Order: sequence, then C-alpha cells, then structure tokens
Amino acid sequence: MGVKVRRYKNKWYLFINHLGKRKAKCVGTDRKIAEELKRRAEARLAMGRLGITDNSSQSPFFADFAERWLQDYARVECKKSTAEGYESVLEQYLLPRLGKKRVDAISREDAKALINNLLAKDLSRNTVRNALCVLRGIFNEAIESGIVKANPASRLARFTKAANNDVKKGIALSHLEVSLLLSAAMEICPDWHPLFLVAVRTGLRRGELVALEWGDIHFGESEHDQNRYILVKRNYVRGEETTTKNHKERRVDISREVRRALLQKYEARLQEAQREGTKDMAKEKVFRSSTGSILGPDNLYKRLFRPVLEHSGIQPIRFHDLRHTFGSLLIQSGASLVYVKEQLGHSSIQITVDTYGHLAPGANVCWVDRIDEESLQQSATQAQPRGSALNRECSQVTDSIGGGAWTRTTDLRIMRPSL
Repeated sequence: MGVKVRRYKNKWYLFINHLGKRKAKCVGTDRKIAEELKRRAEARLAMGRLGITDNSSQSPFFADFAERWLQDYARVECKKSTAEGYESVLEQYLLPRLGKKRVDAISREDAKALINNLLAKDLSRNTVRNALCVLRGIFNEAIESGIVKANPASRLARFTKAANNDVKKGIALSHLEVSLLLSAAMEICPDWHPLFLVAVRTGLRRGELVALEWGDIHFGESEHDQNRYILVKRNYVRGEETTTKNHKERRVDISREVRRALLQKYEARLQEAQREGTKDMAKEKVFRSSTGSILGPDNLYKRLFRPVLEHSGIQPIRFHDLRHTFGSLLIQSGASLVYVKEQLGHSSIQITVDTYGHLAPGANVCWVDRIDEESLQQSATQAQPRGSALNRECSQVTDSIGGGAWTRTTDLRIMRPSL
C-alpha cells in the first residue's frame, strides 16, 4: 500500500500500490527527482486524482492533465529544450482548443478537427505533426493511468499531407565564399578564426562547438597521422549542457589545416595555463568567452558571426548553414553518403539524402556528359562487316557438330509434345 522509490539498473522507479492495483514508472537517474515525484504521487492518491484509483471518479481536464504530463514525464525524461518545445506546442495549439475538455471526453473527431484547424492556419507539416505528437504522448500517459482505453490521436499523420510542406532548406557556400568568410574572420577577429575554421570544416552544431573541450580533440602524432579527430560528446542548448542531438557520441575527422589551427591555439593556451598554475586543461572549453566561461551561442552569433559575415560581403546565411556547407562540400569532393552521415551525426542516412542531396546540383553532371561522350565514341566506331571472323567461327562450330545455322525450333513458343 502506498508509493515506494526503488533503483534498478542505474534508474529510479516509482512503484505505486493502491486499492489492489499496481503501477511502476521510470522517473530518471536522479534520486531527488524520484523522491519529489513520490511526494506528489502520495498527494494525488490522497486527493483521489490518480488515474488508477477509481474509474467512477471524474477524469481531469485536459489542461490539468497536460501540465502533470509535462512535470512528471517531459521535464524528467526529456532534455530541457525538448520539454520547452512541448510546452510551447501546448500553449499555442492544444490548450486553446482542448484545454477545458475532460480527457475522457476528447474523441477522435476532436483530434481530426484540431488538425483541420491547424491546417487552416497554413502551418507547416512539421508543426502540425509536432502538435499531433504531443497530443498522442499525453493520451498514451492517460491510457497508462487508466483514464481512457484508446488513443484518439493515433494513426492520424496521414491527415497532415495537405499541410504546407515548403521547408526552407539550408544554404551551402562555395569554396570561394568559404575563403572570403575565413579571410574576414582573420581580419576583424583573428583570435576567433579557429572557431570559424572548425565550424565550416567539421560541421559541428553551434551548441556542440561552444561545448567542445580540449580533452575531446585527438591531434595524432603528426599531420600525416590519419588518427586525428574530434570526439563530439555534448551540446549546449538554452543554457544547459546536455548530450548531442541523437544522444550518441560521434567521431569527426579533422583536416591538416584544422589540426594546425587548433594545435597552435592549444599551445598558446598551454603557456597561459602554466603561468596561471592550471595543471589539467582536458575539461576546459576550447572556445571560451572573455571572462573564461562558456561562450553563449547567442553571443557567438550576434557579436562574432554577424560582423564577420557582413565584412566578408557574401550572401546572408545562418550560422547553421556552415554545417550545411560542410556536408555539401564533402559530397562534392566525392565522399560517400555513409561517411557524410557519420561525420554529421545523423540518425539515418535518409536524413542525409533529404537534407544535403540538393546542395550539389552540378556535382554529378559529369555522369550525363559521359553518356554523350560514349555515344559519340560508339558512332565513330565502324560497324563490323557482315562476314566477319566471328561469324565464320560460329559457322564452323555449328558445322562441326552437325547442326544447322538456326535453332531446331525457330518459334520459342512451340514446345515438344512430350513436355
């Protein structure tokens, strides 16, 4: 009877036993959060608000249940940025239409009407799908809590096909534009030139770039050593240092030029650290602010990237387009899509194809030109005479085996009676 907190395989679980019904729920790796959720669950049991208590009790309003879902699931199991995204979807799209309804009173028709309402606002397909995903997740929790038996938002993605699908794709710079950007960085902020070089030659995201530590860089024994790379482990998003976007570490190879720039910066910082008495630099950020703290992504964009971009005179782009540039230049240089996928850290190769396949519109035009060249070569080659040596040789073979110059059954549709 009651609520207990237990640890299993480095994660904390809530075990609820109430009125003969049991329920277990993973609440993350932090014991303090587990204890706090335990107190909340005990309070709900006391108030009779938990879904597993009594089916005769009235179900909660959607707004109240969605708030509890945010507190108990999204802010515990998901990254801070993901949870804030869910909260934004709720406030903008779900609560205005469903917030005052009881959870068990929301039908499949209500979910379809919600989709139609979002489509009428000319929102993008991804926005509509995100709203549908949040609604589906809330009702999955309602099913586990025993409030409803079926999810009214399941299998509704097909109704989003009519949504606006004009997704703005990234811009890829040319080799000349990259050279102009790096030259501008060297002119107006030479100390930050390595940052721009790493961004455009490794494809790191803005948050991954500012979260990079010296211990993540493997320089190799020399420039000729191919074992030189950056191990991308973390990301910095909305004031929080967290895992990478796909929750996996990845190895990003660095070119000789990138290695030289980073090694020069490391040696300069090493001399400063020795004067300061700092012994271990492995956990120190590579690109720190002037105060020694982590460089804010917004400051990186406003105080560094925009001035460099304006000074370079190239087309206006986002900082994230430097990542698109890296992927595009890799494809144009002949790298396989599998390699590009691994370097950029995509969860599937389909993302690589969809995102970067259009960025090299003329990279493979040589293949269609080769068709013209081969056609011209075939036209220039003289046709073999009818009585060629090959035909004579075939005739000699058929004569030697006693057969004629044609097949025994000329019409292949006719079969022997025995068959």
